[in-house]
Amino acid sequence: MAKATHYIPNRANAVTPYLVVRDGQAALAWYQEVLGATVDSSMEGESGAVMHAELRFGESQIYMAQEFPGPPAEAGFVSPDTLGGTSTTIHLYVPDVDAVHTKAVAEGAREIRPPEDQFWGDRMSNVVDPFGHRWSLATHIEDLTEEELGARAQAAAAEFEAQGG
Repeated sequence: MAKATHYIPNRANAVTPYLVVRDGQAALAWYQEVLGATVDSSMEGESGAVMHAELRFGESQIYMAQEFPGPPAEAGFVSPDTLGGTSTTIHLYVPDVDAVHTKAVAEGAREIRPPEDQFWGDRMSNVVDPFGHRWSLATHIEDLTEEELGARAQAAAAEFEAQGG
């Protein structure tokens, strides 16, 4: 066995989200079919439970495993379904946010916010996938200068405050 030449393995990122789901096989299929993920690798138990999978979204990677309900609970391998929700959102750039959003909702995602143009130059929506994970889906539609972005941010902040935010 060769000694590692770098502290991050090949194909990995320094920061890699790790999703935990109740039904690993269903999640693998959904992330591939709906969000366009490819599976770099998947380790499964004899029953087919996904013990660890590596999904690729463009150049980014996300790890995923099936929930392990046994002790110790503080190990963190429980799904949003078990926790009753999530405090994390995964931001995913896609070629066509409207098409991906529509497909996600048709395939069981819960719509939080439909696609809308944002002041920073993205068209973005929010959904919760069938496994309880929240996603911001986005397509970059406009390149802005720092000055344009600053002016739009100020206008957006003023509008937010005017609405009681």
